[in-house]
Amino acid sequence: MNGLIRTLLGWLGFWLVLVDHLGHGATPLTASFFEQSIRDALNRPFNRLFRYRMTLKDFVEHADVNESVAPSGFIFHMSRCGSTLVSQMLAALPHTIAISEAAPIDAIVQLSRTWSQFPIEQHVKCLSAIVAAYSRRRSGGERHFVVKLDSWHTLALSLFRRAFPSVPWLFLYREPIEVLVSQMRQRGAQMVAELVSPSLYGIDDTGDIRAEDYCARVLNKICASIIDNYGEGGGLLVNYRELPGAIGTRILPHFGVTYSDDEREVVDRVARYDAKAPSFEFADDTASKQHEATDMVRATAERQLSDVYRRLEDLRAGGT
Repeated sequence: MNGLIRTLLGWLGFWLVLVDHLGHGATPLTASFFEQSIRDALNRPFNRLFRYRMTLKDFVEHADVNESVAPSGFIFHMSRCGSTLVSQMLAALPHTIAISEAAPIDAIVQLSRTWSQFPIEQHVKCLSAIVAAYSRRRSGGERHFVVKLDSWHTLALSLFRRAFPSVPWLFLYREPIEVLVSQMRQRGAQMVAELVSPSLYGIDDTGDIRAEDYCARVLNKICASIIDNYGEGGGLLVNYRELPGAIGTRILPHFGVTYSDDEREVVDRVARYDAKAPSFEFADDTASKQHEATDMVRATAERQLSDVYRRLEDLRAGGT
């Protein structure tokens, strides 16, 4: 079953959050993004006729982590830096569950922002319960479970470390100019103030901020949170230019995931195609993005992101 956090009925207490469950059977979750799996499940006749609903309180109290696969790793990312490719390659591995940017996990992460008096102990329990819900064994042979998070979840890294102190995590990032160019082509939800509140990033006034500058400030916060919390342990930093080779040499060993030669061929085959448009072959766009970058993008990247990028590179190389 896949959980879906529904709209709140009211906020006299957070227990009024409702959790819907959709029948999904043993079908692997191989879509590029979790939302695609939800849409497919909603279209099934069974889910049109029947729905199992419970309060978040009951959901947490009856969570049975023993029926779930323990997380092998969490994927944090800067955005537009290859994280979808990584999650798709992991999803291609037999016996591996890979969840990509599940909205219900985001809803749980954001609970403390919605209710400022939310106890941290209860927040940890809610996060543990929702993560466990997505790692339920369907075929019986699942051994590994990896969660790709939303880019702004780096701001909740300490929460994840508190809930899963022994689970390794990964942060993917890319040369800032290339990320900014991608965001200027089509801004992600985290870059739109009307979709994700600027207050999440400590941005108070957006009235006179240019699009390039706003996106760069958001990216700065996403990266800075990783730098500030890297000392908590468990982390691995991977630059986009290391992909896809780093999957086998660094990422899978970091997550404790092993695979056979035959399985490696399956994973390598996924890397040959565009992660967000699997019907097209992958084409490296580094040169085109560098060529497309305007003077404004370059100046903004230098002003807002050059320092955090250098610090990430230093940490990746073993510096401090």
